[in-house]
Amino acid sequence: MGGNGSGGNPAKRPNERLTSWFHRSGWSKGELARQVNRRARTLGAHHVSTDTSRVRRWLDGEQPREPIPRILSELFSERFGCVVSVEDLGLRATPRAAATSGVDLPWASSQTIALINEFSRSDLMLGRRGFLGTSLTMSAGPALIEPMQRWLAPSPGGAQEPEPTTLATAPGAAESRRLVRFSRAELGQLQEATTQFRAWDAQCGGGLRRKAVVGQLHEVTDLLQEAHPAPVRRRLFQVTAELAELAGWMSYDIGLQPIAQKYFVLALHAAKEAEDRPLGAFVLSQMSRQMIHLGRAEDALELVHLAQYGSREQATPRTQALLYALEARSYASLGQPPKCHRAVRLAEEAFADAGPDDADPGWLGFFSRAELCAENAHSYRDLAYVAGRSPTYVSRARPLMEEAVRGFAAECEPDPNSGHQRSYALNLIGMATVHLLAREPEACVRMTERALDLASRLRSERVSNRLRTTCAAVRRDFGEVRAVAGLAERLTVELPESEASRAV
Repeated sequence: MGGNGSGGNPAKRPNERLTSWFHRSGWSKGELARQVNRRARTLGAHHVSTDTSRVRRWLDGEQPREPIPRILSELFSERFGCVVSVEDLGLRATPRAAATSGVDLPWASSQTIALINEFSRSDLMLGRRGFLGTSLTMSAGPALIEPMQRWLAPSPGGAQEPEPTTLATAPGAAESRRLVRFSRAELGQLQEATTQFRAWDAQCGGGLRRKAVVGQLHEVTDLLQEAHPAPVRRRLFQVTAELAELAGWMSYDIGLQPIAQKYFVLALHAAKEAEDRPLGAFVLSQMSRQMIHLGRAEDALELVHLAQYGSREQATPRTQALLYALEARSYASLGQPPKCHRAVRLAEEAFADAGPDDADPGWLGFFSRAELCAENAHSYRDLAYVAGRSPTYVSRARPLMEEAVRGFAAECEPDPNSGHQRSYALNLIGMATVHLLAREPEACVRMTERALDLASRLRSERVSNRLRTTCAAVRRDFGEVRAVAGLAERLTVELPESEASRAV
């Protein structure tokens, strides 16, 4: 096989996809070769020894062997800040490469428990710079969507007992398993803890209590390894799904994207075992939001459509409104105004149909009128960017974003230690970008400074990165304005780049 990662005979045609990504990266062939070798060593692939001539042959159409395609996917994804899959690079995905993504998992009760238990244990023990940091890659395109479609397949018997041979391997363990009495009060306490974790995340960001959520998730999967009556078992799977979703959301918030995706996938498996279609749809909506963030709008749209179809008979109007709003975000990112307008209108209509008797689940409590306005405002804001700063879409975004900011201000300002503080900060930044599009630099700076006041109390890399991005944009367009220069100086002092290394 040799130590160069080559895959045999060169292809007949140059690899135009890889060549396009390579030219846009700004790397030289030597720099790319050095980065591949460095990344291979961190993976333990010491046999890989790439040079400039080998890179040239890849560009000419030669197919490299694993782990080269996966390494190239990781490097280009990091370079461009979005998922660049193996297929996007014009390379062939091998079965081994697909397996490393951690997405295509068996849809079986016992294996779901074992996988969540092991993944959460590894996360607690080794953290993002150990096992998890080098063993996971992001999945996108068909490699992500096709496994998620199996969520819709019926599962015989729902949340069934795990097979003792899978989870109880010690001598005599199968005989010792007995039906465990788990009271309604104890289930309620688990749910209350999950609700509290969700509130802390909204107040403080994902970096402060992520490990506590992962620890609670690990303990609940320990409980699932005992025998329980079917109703209790389904409730435990519901709690497991909520905790795994929250662990994924917190990981996403602090920039651990592959880890976040793995938790989301595991949460969807648990929701299926709980026979809770709306909860599964919510997990898919979070995956869709992550894909929008990573610049994969087509994947985001596929995921939200899958959520809508799967929950169509059980979702409350408020849940439907959330999914329509994310559908609008996806269409906006794709530059499709008519479909975006339609989805925004459907989101508004569904939200108007929501009532106090709908029995909305607790995990939907964040989706207020302010949150709906924020989502729809961001859709029009994104359309404005796609359409070359179109004043039409800026005028649509402005009143919605203003209503969102007012709503979050009324909730968060009376008590800075409660409410959805992160959402407030993100929407202040959103309002700043609307002012920037409208060429109002002083108003943009005022909103950005208000968000910066909140950021000092949050552990959210999303907030920090959006502040940096907005500041860079306003400096690029209005660097001569005195208030803009002052904002840049303040950001350098209060939000240094090294903050990302502290968000654990």
